[in-house]
Amino acid sequence: QVQPVESGGGFVQAGDSLRLSCVASTRTFMRSVVAWFRQAPGKERDFVAASPWNTDPTYADSVKGRFRISRETAKNTVYLQMDNLKPNDTAVYYCALGGPVIRGLRTAEKYNYWGQGTQVTVSS
Repeated sequence: QVQPVESGGGFVQAGDSLRLSCVASTRTFMRSVVAWFRQAPGKERDFVAASPWNTDPTYADSVKGRFRISRETAKNTVYLQMDNLKPNDTAVYYCALGGPVIRGLRTAEKYNYWGQGTQVTVSS
């Protein structure tokens, strides 16, 4: 199963934390670029963070310093730790799986496989 599966969303208060998980049962998963995108109602899907397997992560400016993407190789899992959540972080969060190297990590069209999404709602 190549399609990633997300979990960990929920309803929280501003300032709280959540950790999202993304799992894909494929041998190539941990040598692929894995990214998180999010889409708020009525808006386009926006880049959040990307984890290349061989270089440092990349973050959107809006989440830098609050979110952290990490990998757990033994579990074929990529996490998105989200701290100090804000109401404008409310969105459906999607995990995306690309190839081993991607030019243009922030571009959704560069990714081949997408999860179904997990809802994150942050109340003020």
